[in-house]
Amino acid sequence: MLDQIETGYEAKFDFPLRKEGPSVPYLLASIPRAGSTYFSHLLWKTGCLGAPLEYLNFLPLSPYGAAANSPSLQNQIWESVLHRRCSPNGVFGLKAFPQQFDELQRKNPPLLGEVLATILPRDRPRRIVYLRRRDRVAHAVSYARANSSGVWRREQESEAAPAPEYSQEAVEAAERGIMVVENIWGRMFSDLRITPLSVWHEDVLADPTGVTQRVADYLGVTIDPTFEIEIPEIRKQSEGDARVWIEKYSNSRPA
Repeated sequence: MLDQIETGYEAKFDFPLRKEGPSVPYLLASIPRAGSTYFSHLLWKTGCLGAPLEYLNFLPLSPYGAAANSPSLQNQIWESVLHRRCSPNGVFGLKAFPQQFDELQRKNPPLLGEVLATILPRDRPRRIVYLRRRDRVAHAVSYARANSSGVWRREQESEAAPAPEYSQEAVEAAERGIMVVENIWGRMFSDLRITPLSVWHEDVLADPTGVTQRVADYLGVTIDPTFEIEIPEIRKQSEGDARVWIEKYSNSRPA
């Protein structure tokens, strides 16, 4: 966990407890470094689109890391967030990456079945919001730099830390990793016969209000401005020498 940083998982950011649980669930499917943290908080801030965070992230250093090796605690957390992180209008969002589903399949298959039955129910419309980036080079560079430096958010940055040294191999590996995740999501959508709502990171930055409204329309939800809430601010990471990496990698690729 990030010490001294409000991650958004703290109890003080819970919605009022909803006894009946969600009536409009959805999956926010994303790719690493596609701006999903900023986007999830943008949706959450409306107070009408749930709080789509990574409730299945049980890695040791995550907010729910204490449950890493405890299926029973993972079950308790899931049952709890269904009632605490469901907005008053019944909307519940789950942000997830394929590896989190893979981890559950290996360590807690019953919970995975429960999650999928809740988020993608067979007796109601199944909704998936799919977030990606159009600029593949910038995406791969961002992913490679984060992997190299271990810095994934603004609060982890330090002026004393050296900038990661450019590595074409690292960017190529990152680009392959992005393609793998995209292919996994694509197969899942095909198997479920679901056409997700495609959202692009660049569009979120250019028109956050418009994209948020698209999501609300897709979910069949009305955004009431009086429901807007205060949540932790997501600060954009500094670019450093990212532009240099982008130029070098762009020049190395076939025309």
